[in-house]
Amino acid sequence: MEYVIEMLNIRKEFPGIVANDNITLQVKKGEIHALLGENGAGKSTLMNVLFGLYQPEEGNIRIKGEKVQVTNPNIANDLGIGMVHQHFMLVEPFTVTQNIILGSEPTKVGLTNLKKAEQEVQKLSDQYGLQVDPRARIRDISVGMQQRVEILKMLYRGADVLILDEPTAVLTPQEINELMEIMQSLVKEGKSIILITHKLKEIMQVCDRCTVIRKGVGIGTVNVSDTSVDELASLMVGRAISFKTEKAEATPGDVVLKVENLHVNDSRNVALVKGLNLEVKANEIVGIAGIDGNGQTELIEAIAGLKKVESGTITLNNEPITNLPPREITERGLAHIPQDRQKLGLVLEFPVSENVALQSYYKQPYSKNKMLHYDKINEFAERIVKEYDVRTPSIHTKSSALSGGNQQKVIIGREVDRSPDLLIAAQPTRGLDVGAIEFIHRKLVEERDNGRAVLLLSFELDEIINVSDRIVVIFDGQIVADLKPEETNEQELGLLMAGSIREKVGGDE
Repeated sequence: MEYVIEMLNIRKEFPGIVANDNITLQVKKGEIHALLGENGAGKSTLMNVLFGLYQPEEGNIRIKGEKVQVTNPNIANDLGIGMVHQHFMLVEPFTVTQNIILGSEPTKVGLTNLKKAEQEVQKLSDQYGLQVDPRARIRDISVGMQQRVEILKMLYRGADVLILDEPTAVLTPQEINELMEIMQSLVKEGKSIILITHKLKEIMQVCDRCTVIRKGVGIGTVNVSDTSVDELASLMVGRAISFKTEKAEATPGDVVLKVENLHVNDSRNVALVKGLNLEVKANEIVGIAGIDGNGQTELIEAIAGLKKVESGTITLNNEPITNLPPREITERGLAHIPQDRQKLGLVLEFPVSENVALQSYYKQPYSKNKMLHYDKINEFAERIVKEYDVRTPSIHTKSSALSGGNQQKVIIGREVDRSPDLLIAAQPTRGLDVGAIEFIHRKLVEERDNGRAVLLLSFELDEIINVSDRIVVIFDGQIVADLKPEETNEQELGLLMAGSIREKVGGDE
């Protein structure tokens, strides 16, 4: 059997950690091959070795049977390997075409031939059904469309093997389905895809084979048609996983959060929250279901003091908090797990210990007379790292060096540990593996059972249905439905999110 890619006995070390320990990965031509593992298992590291961003200490790489040295990404591109990273690498003010040709511009008498490039991008977009506008600016298109631009960038450079690193982490359910179709059309055209993921449902849906890594060690490769979600989950984490969140029925108490007739604009001054009303009570988890761009981000940022309220009121424990500074809102009992962990949740250049202390460094015992007490901060960080199973070589490791899932655990530990009256959890399990998701869901339910009000925003409808006690649907800046999870399903929620009017429980339009 000739493989298009072979990574044989790869070992990659970093100070204090062996990220890849003697791992072998073999990919066939024309297959979608999943690379499955927990957060910090070493999946992205292995692919960064293949793409030439890291050099392995041991092992070798073969492309179509020939041994190669991939010492940088340009060599990977020349060998037909392209990588779409989890965090996109696009220049926002540039157009789609300018981003795609960056570094390999077609020239005409020393000048970039943009028209020719636009035609080539359009041709590729049509060939693979990507529906990308070559002239659109990156800042004006959706996250899902930006990802297609990243895929086009690889195809433009002639990639035969595409590495997709957690490609669905930031996509809506509809965009995920569209991406799956794109992947299938790519392999029909003879491409091979390596899909780094921990979403088992997606592996079962589109992948041919799956290689599992656990704590840096290769566990084995299985045919997807011969396995199950439960078996993949236990291979990945080494134990059985419960996909159903066990929780007693909610007993809602007093109103903790009240939002009345709220109007909020986005960064371009376009109205996105339009007269919205919402209540969240103690001892309940309220899930917000909606297609991205319908005002949920602006709603959450307005509650947290990160976005200006144009009109309307927000009260927390019957006290007005509208347009107060974020720290004052936090002091009054709000904790916020933001959607974008890297932009809003962490200071990436700070160590784990300082990120854990971001909400409390100015209070005793962490500071006194305006002097930080690092021994107390470090004690606190050690406890959070242990309690939330943050995989890090040390609390002094820069947060930028952690995997996305472990970055998320640092934020969740920091926010939940403060025992807030209202916990806003925006995409709390984005990029997390099934074991970590199970743990976070349990934490949210624990917070509810301890008398907190929890507001959950997620684009994963199964998560909304599984964890919430009450589901509100947001459409065009307003709440259009308020449902109990047991009285609805994903199909009906999808219709409501798209603007349909509810006629009967569980009924179709």
